[in-house]
Amino acid sequence: MSVHAKRLDARLLEYLQEALGALDNPELSNLTLTAVHCSRGKYHAVIYVDGSFIDTKQRGALLKALKKATPILRAHVLQVSGWFKCPQLAFEFDTQLEQAQKLDDLFARIGL
Repeated sequence: MSVHAKRLDARLLEYLQEALGALDNPELSNLTLTAVHCSRGKYHAVIYVDGSFIDTKQRGALLKALKKATPILRAHVLQVSGWFKCPQLAFEFDTQLEQAQKLDDLFARIGL
């Protein structure tokens, strides 16, 4: 991944965190975004949400709420960034944190 792509991902992550914090929905404004991966050409972006403190029952409702808020988030990104276009946003829960916790637990059990 190039430096330009990493910088683009970091900016988009910052803009989206700012936009989520400005929303009136407390469930969405308290979410933590862990990473963003934009496709080449900025057409699509996958945003990873920290789901470690969210029940599996609530995850579906949160994804629906994020999908519903996507036009507001995209408008905010366009306004703040000055970009000509904003990528299509897709939200997923980040499983890397959960996997790291499972590995830590496993290492603790075997004594490493």
